Amino acid sequence: MFSKLAVKNVGRSFRDYGVYFLTVAFGVCLFYVFNALETQTVLQYLSGNQRQDLVDSIMRLIGMLSVFVWVVLAFLILYASGFLVRRRSRELGTYLLLGMERRQVAGLLLAETAFTALTALAVGLALGVVLSQALSVFTAGLFAVPQTAFRFSVSVPALVRTALAFVGIFLLVMVCHTLSLFRKRLIDLLRANRTNQELKARSLGASVALFLVGCALLGVAYAMLLIRGMLRVDALFWVMIGLGSLGTLLFFRGLSGFLLRLCQGSKKLYYKGLNLFILRQFNAGINTTYRSMTVICLMLLLAIGITATSVGLNNTVERMTEEAQPWSVELTVWPEEEGQAMDLPAALAERGFDPDRWCGPWAAFPLCRDSQGEFGLREADYAALESAWGTERAQAFLKHQGAEVLPNDDGGAYTAVLWHFLADYAGDPQGAEEAFLAAVSDLTNTGGYSYSTKQAAWMDLMGTKVLVLFIGLYLGVVFLVASAAVLALQQLSQAADSAGRYQILSRLGVSERDRGRSVDVQVFLAFFLPLALALIHAVVGMTAANEIIAQVGRVDVGASGAVTALLLVAVYGGYFLATCWGSRRMLRASA
Repeated sequence: MFSKLAVKNVGRSFRDYGVYFLTVAFGVCLFYVFNALETQTVLQYLSGNQRQDLVDSIMRLIGMLSVFVWVVLAFLILYASGFLVRRRSRELGTYLLLGMERRQVAGLLLAETAFTALTALAVGLALGVVLSQALSVFTAGLFAVPQTAFRFSVSVPALVRTALAFVGIFLLVMVCHTLSLFRKRLIDLLRANRTNQELKARSLGASVALFLVGCALLGVAYAMLLIRGMLRVDALFWVMIGLGSLGTLLFFRGLSGFLLRLCQGSKKLYYKGLNLFILRQFNAGINTTYRSMTVICLMLLLAIGITATSVGLNNTVERMTEEAQPWSVELTVWPEEEGQAMDLPAALAERGFDPDRWCGPWAAFPLCRDSQGEFGLREADYAALESAWGTERAQAFLKHQGAEVLPNDDGGAYTAVLWHFLADYAGDPQGAEEAFLAAVSDLTNTGGYSYSTKQAAWMDLMGTKVLVLFIGLYLGVVFLVASAAVLALQQLSQAADSAGRYQILSRLGVSERDRGRSVDVQVFLAFFLPLALALIHAVVGMTAANEIIAQVGRVDVGASGAVTALLLVAVYGGYFLATCWGSRRMLRASA
């Protein structure tokens, strides 16, 4: 009987407060995906190319970041479960009134929590496994990793870590619920739904003034950011951050009055349908939630900015790779004695790396010093270099070496100082890389040598790309889920508090369809006003960031915009729809 009651309560609570279950499942899914990164195609590719040290560093950083994420999710789930129990205070008080002991009611809560935890873990882990594979395919394409490296995989260590992390959270939830139940008096539980928040009235003129001051402060903060840039972290930087935060707070504090004044200016709009009721409801709600809306707006800014920047930097890093290493391979050898002739192509061919087999265009030449002490590249060698790779790359080589173009014959002998071999791989780049590294490792009878390859440089910068992308997505989605969940729970709470008002509307003859629309409009305003301001913040911030990034490349606006929009639609839009559905159901049940 006891277990049947627990299961029945969980089912009813899920229908009424599906946002809670959605939040827990999202949290489990997210935690698994980013703790299972060792199964990602990109990291496996790096590991298979002798970059296990880089993979280990990425996983250690993700592990440390997961501790922060665990704390955020723990507070979020505690907040959500606390909301759920507060809405059921009268029900719990009724159990006590009917003769159940507090320990029995506490046991009922523990059973419900355990059932919810197991169900959310199962659903979240299943979604996490699927999403992990999708993320693997996405990142493999983003980093140009061969799709032959992809395979379906499930990370058992990540499953265990995720399960343990959320078992810990739910144990904490159980302890908090039990303590809360034993501290409250029976009368407090029974009267919980009748307790109203005290609303502090503010004149319409004052609200409009606060809104305009908030807009002015935001304008000043935007101007400072665009003029000063993002890299000057001094006293004025913190003034700019303070003005932006205060402007956001005043914007939401005065927003309800501003909208009210704006709509009252049009009598046709103000008195149409339930607009008067909706605006008054919104005004009453924002008077108590403007602080949380400010925090949510700033969290959305972080979510959008971090996600867009981490994805958009992909092309910038690729350009940095191209500039740092324009050739597939670059070998520099300095002879034991200056002036000594060297045949690098022949030396490499003897050791298994034949340029004619492994390479497309290639060139071997010395950098010389003439009788006047000028250091440079002979005109004939420069012409060959320019013919093979173009003027831009030839000039870049000279600039990098600090060399000049020397005449073919200046009437005196040239002394070879350094010998260079440059080439681009053809056909089988991986095989060519392995052959070159094997040949270079056996390169003897020289005074010394150094080499670099585009593949090695790509691996180094790919590690940076992986780190930036995964951490950006991890933090971005966490902030997005936290923002949407808090908004959803606030709106569900307000819908429950407004049930009596909607009962009066029903008695006055307002149809269920119109009542439902009024709920949807209020939820829409609560969700999309913070998002709209956060998007404006993000556009200004990204404009300033692009000015910095433009010095080395450009942000891939298309990719960053598409991924950010996809996350917003999937996560934020999902919470919005769930909140509308839950709020409508509450009001139908109370009618």
